[in-house]
Amino acid sequence: MIRRAVLLSAALATMATGGVVPASGAEPTPPGPTTAHPSGSGRPGEPSEASSGASTGASSGKETAPQQSTTPSGQATPGAPDSSSSSTTPTPPTTPDSSGSPSAPPDAPSGTASDAPGTPPSPSPPSSPSDPRALPDPAAPDAPLDPRAPGAPGVPGGPPSLVTGDPRDFGAQIFRGNAFDTCQAPSVSTMRAWKGASPFGAVGVYIGGRGRACPKQKHLSPAWVAAVHKQGWKLLPVYVGSQSPCVIAKNKRKVRMSGKDPYGQGRREGQDAVRQARKLGMTQRSAVYLDMEAYRYKNKKCADTTLRFVQGWNSAVRAQGYVAGFYSSANSGIAHLEKARAAGARGLPTAVWFARWRVRPSVNGERNLNPKAWQPHRRIHQHTGNKKRTYGGRTVSVDHNLVDAPVAIIK
Repeated sequence: MIRRAVLLSAALATMATGGVVPASGAEPTPPGPTTAHPSGSGRPGEPSEASSGASTGASSGKETAPQQSTTPSGQATPGAPDSSSSSTTPTPPTTPDSSGSPSAPPDAPSGTASDAPGTPPSPSPPSSPSDPRALPDPAAPDAPLDPRAPGAPGVPGGPPSLVTGDPRDFGAQIFRGNAFDTCQAPSVSTMRAWKGASPFGAVGVYIGGRGRACPKQKHLSPAWVAAVHKQGWKLLPVYVGSQSPCVIAKNKRKVRMSGKDPYGQGRREGQDAVRQARKLGMTQRSAVYLDMEAYRYKNKKCADTTLRFVQGWNSAVRAQGYVAGFYSSANSGIAHLEKARAAGARGLPTAVWFARWRVRPSVNGERNLNPKAWQPHRRIHQHTGNKKRTYGGRTVSVDHNLVDAPVAIIK
């Protein structure tokens, strides 16, 4: 009887393990594919990480560990059916990697699992920019906050970007044609008189900044913006913020930027520029142009301070979903930015607006710009200045511009 019972027990063990008798203490062979679950696929009735994305917890900032069962020996078998008894102590679950498989072996020592006591979970890779409003320009990556980081002034950067690519790919609206800008936004009736009678289809308006020459705008308001937009005008918002420490114009020296934290100051003013644009009804993906009057860019210390300000301004504008543009003299600010671009600087503007008067209008012929840089639809040429023009019986003193660049988007 005893021998017969032993033989019967062996036969039952052979059937339970698919024909293989396990050695003492060895783990049984897992069941066949009809009952086994693939690693990381979860249990019946639970969502599968394979079907819902590898990083199921990415959107919530947490990773979800796969459910595990344990064998009587206490070893975890990911995906295997639960054959444990109530007296078995399970091992801590492991954290899945991007493929849904455990990132640590089931017998990892205590404290190595992502949810071990006192150990914070491994961070999930971001699935999108931290600020959903951000407007990254792949051709003009933002400069780092750290002034010693690669790409900051005076620090070797990476390979120079030509700042190329169609801005419409990230939501900008492009205007191609003639525009004028003037210190004081004209009245709605003047804009109506000029529409069609003049050669212009866009207008530059000075929306803010402590260096703005006409701080008290008689007409510029959300209602004005809506009215001229309805007339068919495109708008080029200009922000005249702090000026370079070595600015040439005497009337701009009272608004020179600080040399202590130019990047931070640029960020604060960039945030204000977006606030002013938003107040006027200019939505995200609108362009805003920083006006930096002529400065002595060959003064290295001054140039580095100015570039840091510009980099901070650009990063703040883009972080809020707007297009960062830059206006300056072709022989100073534009020459400086081209030099910085060629040196691999980061945080450059998406579009450039260069002033060179008394030459043939051309967005492609500026000698201080690499002909392939800031292309396509990233340039404005201010070619004529301070001219009185009369259309429809209304006279305004204006500057003339040839535009192939982003403009404001109106609600």
